[in-house]
Amino acid sequence: MSDLNDLLDDIKRRMDGALESLRRDFSGLRSGRASPALLEPVRVEAYGGEVPLTQVASIAVPEARMITVQVWDRVLAGAVERAIRDAGLGLNPAGEGQTIRVPIPQLTEERRNELAKAAARYAEGAKIAVRGVRRDGMDKAKGFEKKGDISQDDVKTWSDAIQKTTDQYVKKVDDMLAEKEKEIKQV
Repeated sequence: MSDLNDLLDDIKRRMDGALESLRRDFSGLRSGRASPALLEPVRVEAYGGEVPLTQVASIAVPEARMITVQVWDRVLAGAVERAIRDAGLGLNPAGEGQTIRVPIPQLTEERRNELAKAAARYAEGAKIAVRGVRRDGMDKAKGFEKKGDISQDDVKTWSDAIQKTTDQYVKKVDDMLAEKEKEIKQV
């Protein structure tokens, strides 16, 4: 039975990874408040390739509706400004030398609905990842049966345990989505 516990531990660890990825995705969706995580998906054309914004600048939130980006290399200021504008975040940065100010506009009802749809897409991606982990777990259980390590009854027990774990994680994803949608819709 320790094989089942090992398998379930591995499955939970991988499903926790899917939840953590969803948390990161959600942190990039703004709800009207400034947050450094808002600029995490931004990639800047620099040094002959695309690099994350955090590798060429520091990000700060001096006030509730403003993000400042301090570019370390003055030459990259224009590229950073362009990258923020083109990232599809609905932001309009204003450069002042090596400092770029990014005001966070009030969210319109239309933009709130777009953000809620994006959150739902992220949540669906997390559910797909969780189901993929479930499928791998089921395949491993069937592999043990083929090798003769466990019986068909054991496979059924393992499958039930894996499914129960999957259902718990899908519910966590749904709960996270509901919370994020509530935050987005809040005026």
